[in-house]
Amino acid sequence: MPTGVRAICPRCHTQLYDTPYCSINGMLALCVTAIIFFFPANLFPVLELEFLGSMRTTTVFEGAAAVYQQGYWVVAIAVMTAAVIAPGILLASILVQILIIKYGLQSPLLRSILKQALKLQGLLTQLTMLEIYVISFLVAAFNLADFATVSFGFGTFCFTMLFIMHLFLLREYDLEHMWSFLER
Repeated sequence: MPTGVRAICPRCHTQLYDTPYCSINGMLALCVTAIIFFFPANLFPVLELEFLGSMRTTTVFEGAAAVYQQGYWVVAIAVMTAAVIAPGILLASILVQILIIKYGLQSPLLRSILKQALKLQGLLTQLTMLEIYVISFLVAAFNLADFATVSFGFGTFCFTMLFIMHLFLLREYDLEHMWSFLER
């Protein structure tokens, strides 16, 4: 189906098929933008707390390390996986898929890489939970506001922008559509 066209059931008006709104170039732009925000989101402080004249800042890495040091290693692994590792691998995977599709699938090696990336797509999407962390930043700021001065760092802005780019990218990403490029 052409871009921007939907197939709708004539009886119940349920959407049967919706082609991606973005082209491959649009998804590439979203993916590169998300990757640009990925690094500062994980390296810069997300929360700054001032309590009794003492200023403390924390990054996502430091938060996971603090949880690990308190003995909750399972939670620390979950935080690192859902907030850092899975989103990074997911963005890299989508970038590789887009670049292979955009510049051709002639090589058997590239077709194999694309096939493996497409197979892992569902798992990586399920492991990535950026929205949970954006909400947790807001909840932490709200709960700590009575006790300390809480401000959001540059990392929070980048993390929120990463979440928004990730949201739009996955909205436009269609696994079936990507698989169709292998069949050509």
